[in-house]
Amino acid sequence: MTVLFRRTVPVLRIFDVAKAREFYVDYLGFTVDWEHRFSDGLPLYLQVSRGDLTLHLSEHHGDASPGATVYVEVDGAGELHAELKAKDYPYLKPGLEEDAGIGTILELTDPFGNRLRLVQPNR
Repeated sequence: MTVLFRRTVPVLRIFDVAKAREFYVDYLGFTVDWEHRFSDGLPLYLQVSRGDLTLHLSEHHGDASPGATVYVEVDGAGELHAELKAKDYPYLKPGLEEDAGIGTILELTDPFGNRLRLVQPNR
């Protein structure tokens, strides 16, 4: 049988569900696809997505370390930057970086130190 990698879903550590929702849903425009807790009062594990980008966010201690970076290739980095700039989110005011060797970079840091490095490659 041929090995076939189908999909990558990064798992990012979160510590506060309300802050995670504020950042990923309210600010970035992701949708919560599903949530899971083994029982009431236990850590939350959820999936969020926007377009073809899917992320898992976890309160579980052993799932991930805060401070990860996820590299995502995008189209429309400038449009996303304008969309985010128009929102009233006081904790992050990202800029666009132009790198001749890479492309247009929009780096976003969530409340837990995880970074989404969104890159529109030069083509």
